[in-house]
Amino acid sequence: MAAHGAQKLFGIFGGHGLTATGKGFAALGYRPGTLFAAMCGLSEFLGGLGLAVGLLTPLAAAALIGVMINAMVTVTGAHGLWDTDGGVEYSVCITVVALAVAAIGPGRLAVDRFLRWGRGGWPQAAFALGLGGLGAAITLSL
Repeated sequence: MAAHGAQKLFGIFGGHGLTATGKGFAALGYRPGTLFAAMCGLSEFLGGLGLAVGLLTPLAAAALIGVMINAMVTVTGAHGLWDTDGGVEYSVCITVVALAVAAIGPGRLAVDRFLRWGRGGWPQAAFALGLGGLGAAITLSL
């Protein structure tokens, strides 16, 4: 997910960069498009890195969950379930994995291992799902 964010923010890994991505977001109804593209890119980039190294895991999971809910509602939801048809399959998988990492914890090599939320659990999973869902709801209502 960090690479997807880097595509949007920096135009690397075959991405188009913030300006072009902003135009795409504007076409989806997000106004101003560049602001929402930056929010999405930062959520993917920082959320992906956070999950990868186990840093602020519940927040990182929330960021990815929020982005994936937005993707399902605005882009992939109209195409059904399967990814081969452009459907929600991939977004659902990312969401479930982020939620699972928040629930089971980031692992023994994670930066969070010494912090209270470093072991995961139901409260961390509920926090990630709630915050991600709230962020998505706010974004979709604008």
